[in-house]
Amino acid sequence: MRIWGKLLGFIFGFMLSKNFFGALIGMFIGHTFDKGRGLDFSNFAGSKGSENERQTAFFYTSFSVMGYMAKANGLVSKHEIQFANAYMDKLSLQGELRQQAQDAFREGKMADFPLNECLAKFKRACGNRHDLLLLFLEIQIQVAFADGTLDTDERQALHTIAQQLGFSAKELDQLLEMIIAGAQFHQGQSGKSSQSQLDNAHKVLGVTTETSESDIKKAYRKLMSQHHPDKLVAKGLPPEMMEVAKQKAQDIQGAYELITKNK
Repeated sequence: MRIWGKLLGFIFGFMLSKNFFGALIGMFIGHTFDKGRGLDFSNFAGSKGSENERQTAFFYTSFSVMGYMAKANGLVSKHEIQFANAYMDKLSLQGELRQQAQDAFREGKMADFPLNECLAKFKRACGNRHDLLLLFLEIQIQVAFADGTLDTDERQALHTIAQQLGFSAKELDQLLEMIIAGAQFHQGQSGKSSQSQLDNAHKVLGVTTETSESDIKKAYRKLMSQHHPDKLVAKGLPPEMMEVAKQKAQDIQGAYELITKNK
């Protein structure tokens, strides 16, 4: 139920007329505003961690920190710019949304970009939604590898981002290995069960060839749960970025199927 229009109308009506009748007129106008415009003022009332806030924070922070990562080694390469544009194409960002993404990317490249403050706000908006933070970190790792290498400055930037979001150095290193293997697995999917492709499939799931079938299944189910597109959108992933989660889930599914086929 929307009451903010009525409440504000009552207050302003009383302030202007100095009598109860004027307040009632203001309340009626406010009721018409609520009903006709359908606005919900709860977002302006400090509703910490609302779905809209999380979606906005994820979208802006993803592209601004993407810009920061691109500038981590002091120079934004053409590969990183191409990656950012390809990412926007992949998400089918057009018009105002694409402009917002480009503006955020440019802000992230600025020398005075407040990374820690930006990440702190993002983490607060996400609350305890670990899956959102995980996907965000995976996106930044992909940016770091846009030119095919990971230099010292980029690695340090990733460690700073991971630490701010609550991930340990060990967790980041494991993610790095999984992301690299995931990229190689995705590029090498051709229906052939080569040994290198099988090795990458295990790394995508964060397991080894020595891991038991039951533990592989547990790892698979955990990763699928963490990257399920519908679940992530429900937790605050912007619908425009669902394609990121879809591709990740497809790679996880493909890796698991290849492993089970070769057991």
